[in-house]
Amino acid sequence: MNTIKFCAFADIHYYPGVFPRDSWDWLDQILDHAEQEQVDMIIHLGDFTHTPQKCIDYVNHYNDFKIPTYHTIGNHDDDGNSHEVTLECYRMESGHYYFDQNGFRFVIVDPNYYKLDGEYIHYSSSNYYKHNALRDWVPPEQLEWLADTINNSPFPCILFSHESFERENNGVQNQDDVKAIINAANAKCPGKVRMCINGHYHRDFIRILDDVVYFELNSANYEWVNNKHECYPREVLDRWKLACNTVMYNDPIHAIITLTEDGSIQIQGMKSELFMGVTREMTGNPKFDSHSRPVTANVQSMNIKMNY
Repeated sequence: MNTIKFCAFADIHYYPGVFPRDSWDWLDQILDHAEQEQVDMIIHLGDFTHTPQKCIDYVNHYNDFKIPTYHTIGNHDDDGNSHEVTLECYRMESGHYYFDQNGFRFVIVDPNYYKLDGEYIHYSSSNYYKHNALRDWVPPEQLEWLADTINNSPFPCILFSHESFERENNGVQNQDDVKAIINAANAKCPGKVRMCINGHYHRDFIRILDDVVYFELNSANYEWVNNKHECYPREVLDRWKLACNTVMYNDPIHAIITLTEDGSIQIQGMKSELFMGVTREMTGNPKFDSHSRPVTANVQSMNIKMNY
């Protein structure tokens, strides 16, 4: 029976001097754990670094790890240089692609486009900041590719993306088109698409919708808060420029996921603590996000058997 075990993490935001946890050790803790667990592959769910070209040694440290590693493009991966440069640094031909391993198909979707005057424009060199209301689309050509990739797969599929196909009011804007592709494939062949995993929101959340497990993977680093604060000591605030906009975690939380052909899905999560006990409420920011999801320094665990 086909089984695969992989490590997934999201939103580590390596940006030396700007965001917290800019030591390679933070990433190495994830890689070392993946090796200890003898996973088959490792994937990040976007926002790996804000400046791939400037941080190429860090990027290659991940690229060249002894276990196969994969990238998902996040919005911030294209902040510090062009999208084309990011792809080159990440050794990707395109932001959307797939690969087959151990009897499963892993499909990486790229919703990092804004739609302006009917044109879909990929994020590049921070161009999307001027168009926040127009962000997060999967272009028609990619939707067609996605349908073909799923329908022509001989294996069950797992979808990865930075932004969510499950959040109704601040996820991918044409997520209904994506879910229609997923649900149509599952109607023809139950269990064809088994999971959708995303990052971006720095939240720990699982929802089963139409027999698909939607897994929102927490950040491996921190929670962003809009209202600046001074809850951390001055040496912390001085070390990282945007520490004043974060609620940090004590550990690089991530997940070890095991899938089995028979429909078993096991998520081995982690529990950490908020750095120095600082919560969103203490910083003058609301406790919940727009989906009433609180910040935690955890990735939950789950062990279920789906009947397809």
